[in-house]
Amino acid sequence: MPNFYVYLLTNHNNKVMYIGVTNDLVRRIYEHKTKQVAGFTEKYNVNKLVYAEETSDVHAALAREKEMKKWRREKKNRLVTAANPEWKDLSEGWFEDPSLRSR
Repeated sequence: MPNFYVYLLTNHNNKVMYIGVTNDLVRRIYEHKTKQVAGFTEKYNVNKLVYAEETSDVHAALAREKEMKKWRREKKNRLVTAANPEWKDLSEGWFEDPSLRSR
């Protein structure tokens, strides 16, 4: 059964936020980190994964993404802080293994 992820990225100083959906979180974060995703995340260097949630329902993932995008910044901050109080990059170390880069 496929899984879907709603994820939240920020930049190095946590000033800019991006919310997205994917069916392969590792691949998608790698694309953001290597600037393969043209547009907002590339322009503002938004590639630090600070929050993610998983579901097996694509419709639920898309609805959650839309819901979160409507939130004020303060509510997004509370969500991240509750799950990741230090706002660490949750993908740190993922790409040290060269076999993950081809996913």
